[in-house]
Amino acid sequence: MQISQHISIENRDRKDIYGYIEQRGSVPADQVRRELGFDEQAFGHHLAVLRRDGYVRRVGDDLEISFDTDNGVTHEGDDTRYTIRTARQSDLGGLIGVLRQVAEDGTYIEAEAVADLLDFEEALHRNNEVSSRMFFVATVEDQVVGWVHLDLPEADKLKHTARLTVGVMDEYRGQGIGEKLLERGATWARERGFEKLYNSVPVTNETAMAFLESHGWRREAVRQDHYRIDGEYVDEVMMAVDLV
Repeated sequence: MQISQHISIENRDRKDIYGYIEQRGSVPADQVRRELGFDEQAFGHHLAVLRRDGYVRRVGDDLEISFDTDNGVTHEGDDTRYTIRTARQSDLGGLIGVLRQVAEDGTYIEAEAVADLLDFEEALHRNNEVSSRMFFVATVEDQVVGWVHLDLPEADKLKHTARLTVGVMDEYRGQGIGEKLLERGATWARERGFEKLYNSVPVTNETAMAFLESHGWRREAVRQDHYRIDGEYVDEVMMAVDLV
């Protein structure tokens, strides 16, 4: 199953199992069975169907929702070797740390919001009837140093668009990591039929705007005094790029 693909589970028991797993990111199979009150035979049957239909997968003793993964691509920066790959649930703590470091100067509001959401939900990828999201990470020696995130609307009138955030830790900038992450996110979205990506940043975040504009993004609109940062009102710049 691909994230962004419509969830269609008609059986109520299997829908409950999928929902329990999806909300938690990764959870022991026996915990799912006990918490939902299934006997082993019935649970085994429902789980087999969910795995066959591509909704759920096993990772060791745990269950996760299934989503399209890759083995990663390794790149050589000027002095850093890094890999860009699909994020895993086990990356959650490191990813939140990177998001918070990038957002700590107060000029990347959306990254801060994503970090707060992940901290609250404790689930990385989501795919349900109201929200879906996908993450790719850049790693150096298996440590997360950057990310690209796509938030995928479920409303029919917005399904051609996706909100993207991207960022790299300060000490790993200048290696081309941000560019490769941006390319990975755009390629993933384009291959799944999305037509437009958008992002919003405070007007004070000149570095982010210059980076996006250098990769074909444009300024679409400005919302005046949309943010209040350190007691000062700051305009929001709404940026976008077409994928078709």
